[in-house]
Amino acid sequence: MEELQDKYVRFDWAIKRLLRQKANFDVLEGFLTVFLGEKVTILEILESESNQLSAEDKFNRVDIKARNSKDEIIIIEIQNTRELYYLERILYGVAKAITEHISLGETYYKVKKIYSISVLYFDIGKGNDYLYYGQNHFVGVHTGDHLQVNVKERDAIVSRMPAEIFPEYVLIRVNEFDKVAVTPLEEWMKYLKDGTIRPDTTAPGLSEAREKLKYFSMPPKERMAYDEHLSAVMIQNDVLDSAKLEGKIEGRAEGRAEGRAEGRAEGRDEERFSIARNMKQLGIPVDVIVKSTGLTSGEIETL
Repeated sequence: MEELQDKYVRFDWAIKRLLRQKANFDVLEGFLTVFLGEKVTILEILESESNQLSAEDKFNRVDIKARNSKDEIIIIEIQNTRELYYLERILYGVAKAITEHISLGETYYKVKKIYSISVLYFDIGKGNDYLYYGQNHFVGVHTGDHLQVNVKERDAIVSRMPAEIFPEYVLIRVNEFDKVAVTPLEEWMKYLKDGTIRPDTTAPGLSEAREKLKYFSMPPKERMAYDEHLSAVMIQNDVLDSAKLEGKIEGRAEGRAEGRAEGRAEGRDEERFSIARNMKQLGIPVDVIVKSTGLTSGEIETL
């Protein structure tokens, strides 16, 4: 029976189905506390972009938007498959969240701090770490010091760092994690990668997850839906990998045949069209093909 009890649902499914409930905020709060490096208390879950449970969305992306006790907005997004313009999309998501939470005519002082956390199951680029942080900083070109901005607040002059205002971005590259889980951060990475949670874990949120995210505690109908979700994710990744490989082979062959810079450029274009053609033949939705290849929907329709 221990083997059955040790199977836990994936974090993307938990976010989509379970962690939006107030009774389960402790799991989400633990995750945020570990990855943001400070205690986080969630007050409420806000309406987010992809709450839908459509067939087209089930394998690709889930997100959740929360408001914490500091009145800051936290966006958590899980991306299962490659997306060509992912950085542009998280920038858009942050900008959208900022404008959604300030009313027309309000002072800019009301602008909320945004945290954008991306859990990525695809290779976003080159790097030696599995965890990256990014934020706006104003650094002296000659002195190397960080600029502090003086603002007037309640009749007092207050020095404020850009870090207190500008959004923070966290990129979690799940597939790059290959360590033995010792620290709370590593334990969370282990769970995100393969669903493993140590029986004696003390990592914030994971002991609660052991009780609330058990696979065999779900009703049979929910387990069936979850199994279909896992199958869809695996199939989708296989399809994208196959289409990418076939497209590369065709594109490189075209580039070699030309033997010039013009040929290489055409080869790269042919690679994208080949990937799109293969994906279309496999019945993948047009919006997913657009995001994966950078082609327009019109170009895809003509294939």
